[in-house]
Parts: sequence; C-alpha cells; structure tokens
Amino acid sequence: MLRSLGQRPVTSGDEDARVVALRTAVSRLRRELAAHPAEFRDRAIAEDELAALAAMTDGGVPETPRLRRSLLLIAGAIGSVSALSRGLSDVRDAVDLFGEQPRGRG
Repeated sequence: MLRSLGQRPVTSGDEDARVVALRTAVSRLRRELAAHPAEFRDRAIAEDELAALAAMTDGGVPETPRLRRSLLLIAGAIGSVSALSRGLSDVRDAVDLFGEQPRGRG
C-alpha cells in the first residue's frame, strides 16, 4: 500500500539491521523529546543532533566516529532528564551496534 502512495517501505531485505535499529531508536527518542513538556537549556542541541542522526540513517551505514560524537552531544544535552533516559539508552545501544567501544575508559 505504501508503494501505491509513492512512499518507500520502512525497511527492505538488504538494509543493514544496525541502521534500522538506530533509525527506530532515534525516532522514538525524538518523539519522547518533542512530547516532554519541560524546557531545558540544551534542548535545541539534542533536537539538532537527533535530526543529524536521523539523516545519517537515510544515507546508508553512517560513520562510527560521527555517531559517537552525536551520541555524546545528545547525552550531554539530555542526560539529566530522567524521563528521557530509556530512550537515550536505546540510542546508545543502537550506536554501539556499529563497533566496539573505545578502549581506555578507566
């Protein structure tokens, strides 16, 4: 039905499962952030970086260093908002699918 409306399917048989997981987690956190009533100083940073992550999932397999940079900025921006912690954790887990965590983190 989607194809008859000119839309592409959400996933295809050859799409990278990591990209699908990241797209899903980012979409969920974006919705949670949009619905969160409280304003906080770094909200715009989180929204911008989530938009950047969403765009990266449209272009195939994103670069791991860029994913980690965005994740760090998002975590810094919304890390203290407990209502968003589960969504942030899901995004972190999805980013971790793209490679090993860097060594030497104490």
